[in-house]
Amino acid sequence: MQMIEIEQLPGRYAPPLVKVGAKAIDEDSIAREMQYHPAASADEAKLSAARALVVRELLRQRAVELGLMAETDDEGDIDAAIAALLEQELDVPEPEEAACRRFFDADPERFSAPTRLAVRHILLAAAPDDAEARDAQYRLGETLIEELKAIPERFTEFAMRHSACPSKSEGGELGWLAQGQTVAELDRALQHLPEGLHDRPLASRYGWHVVSIDARAGGQRLPFEQVAERVRHTLREQATRRALRHYLLALEAEIGVEGVELDDDAAGSLMQ
Repeated sequence: MQMIEIEQLPGRYAPPLVKVGAKAIDEDSIAREMQYHPAASADEAKLSAARALVVRELLRQRAVELGLMAETDDEGDIDAAIAALLEQELDVPEPEEAACRRFFDADPERFSAPTRLAVRHILLAAAPDDAEARDAQYRLGETLIEELKAIPERFTEFAMRHSACPSKSEGGELGWLAQGQTVAELDRALQHLPEGLHDRPLASRYGWHVVSIDARAGGQRLPFEQVAERVRHTLREQATRRALRHYLLALEAEIGVEGVELDDDAAGSLMQ
């Protein structure tokens, strides 16, 4: 369910009402909160912001009920009261070593050393909406790749002549890249390429990239003892999310919420 519909007076717009118990959450509060919830659309950001404020208000009211803060306390006291509330009310057992080892054995790649790539590229710039420029730059990229297959040593020369990236002064050298260190669409492609010169230009929002992967390092599986604390942290976080979600849904049923429903990731805003 998204925002609920309420009756509107003729000729006037009445925004959907969000309430936690008797406490209304106004549109201005939701609008201010939206900046912390980037999303694909304004409606999604608004819904996410409303849910976050509902969660906060549920916990505030429970903290007041338990005497952890006063109804009249200001905004600055809420975070400390919520932290004390969750410490008191949530029971999250510490993961046992046997559970940690089972989790690790089921997905050891998750805890492998991160792969790093030594990358050179030549950026042939073209705006996403300039079809003519993108077509011309793609053809240039194909030409450069064919010449580099014959004479690989010309990569530095071609980068300094053609690349629109500041790395042109370094012959197109990007150094060692871990996942997430370059533009997303190029990053995804790089993870699956073998070493050497790629046989066609790769697209990004900036244009086309002639890419050479000169070396690959990392990716090795690590022993359990080396990542045991990471495994425990992952399991502890998963258990905390589950406990917090059940706790919030119980508060929602007890206190009452109008205007939004808490989704499966109701605890997400508190866990960030």
